[in-house]
Amino acid sequence: MMNRLSSSLLFLLASAYTTLAASSNELVSREYTNPDPANDPKNLLGYVPQKKYTYMALLAFGSIAATQTYLMVRYKGFFMLAMLICEFTFAAGIALRLLLHNDPTRMGIYIAENSLVVLSPVGFIAANYVLLGRMARWLKCNSYMLVRPERVTLFFVTSDVVTFFVQASGGGLSAAGADKAELGAKVFLVGLILQAISFVFFTIMYIHFLINVKKHESRIWNRDAGNGMLKDWRGLAGALFASCVFILIRSVYRIAELSQGYGGAISKNETLFYLFDVLMLFHAVMVYTPFWPGKFIPSKHDMEMEALKSHDSSENLAAYKGRV
Repeated sequence: MMNRLSSSLLFLLASAYTTLAASSNELVSREYTNPDPANDPKNLLGYVPQKKYTYMALLAFGSIAATQTYLMVRYKGFFMLAMLICEFTFAAGIALRLLLHNDPTRMGIYIAENSLVVLSPVGFIAANYVLLGRMARWLKCNSYMLVRPERVTLFFVTSDVVTFFVQASGGGLSAAGADKAELGAKVFLVGLILQAISFVFFTIMYIHFLINVKKHESRIWNRDAGNGMLKDWRGLAGALFASCVFILIRSVYRIAELSQGYGGAISKNETLFYLFDVLMLFHAVMVYTPFWPGKFIPSKHDMEMEALKSHDSSENLAAYKGRV
């Protein structure tokens, strides 16, 4: 299933690259002189992107992606790779806004920028799905999951991949021409709503899991109590919950934006974009930096070896008792 997600991410990168290559003439610097960008039908953003905001967002996502690359190399946690890849693709999308600053009417640049910025969060969401399944198995609290841990990734990542392609097809229709823009926006909106519904269910399932672990497994809940916050698994649990909240806020913003269509007041407000999209997504991934999952949860292979050793030890103990 993660292979399908990886293929989807490669599709995202390839689509953005193809769009840029096809519009290479648009990479030539030129000045935008329209005094009223909000009412310019050729300006799909509805404003001229401000460089200071773009540089700040690019620095933020570039820094967090570089830091978490180091953490992955140092502490592993390769099951978070989808998130890391999409941090770089999101940063690439933000960087393209620098080209739109000079001329926001460049259709090819806009399509590539919008695709990277809007679709990259699929990787953030998928990483949360995978993390919960790993966490439940690591804590040996599978019974408190509404969906069996081994099926969490299958079920939710499948929904993520499906909604990814629904959104991508909506974006493709919107880029096909003005006559298909409205249909594309509606298809994109359907993809966003389906993704949000899936993620709401996931968040409810996660809350249910935490409540039951705390209520019925006090030993597991408090096992890291004396290790300090940064070494307490509950810190990682809190990071996952916070990430879910930030992603849900971003989802509400995007649904509200698309419900008005691409030319709505929300889509033409750059401040709202940075507050409810960029900032929310930054916090959704940043929370994992002090609580990098690889510091807590061993790799799938290590967990399998630990389970095998535990099984062998139990059999040896039973055999010993049988001989006594």
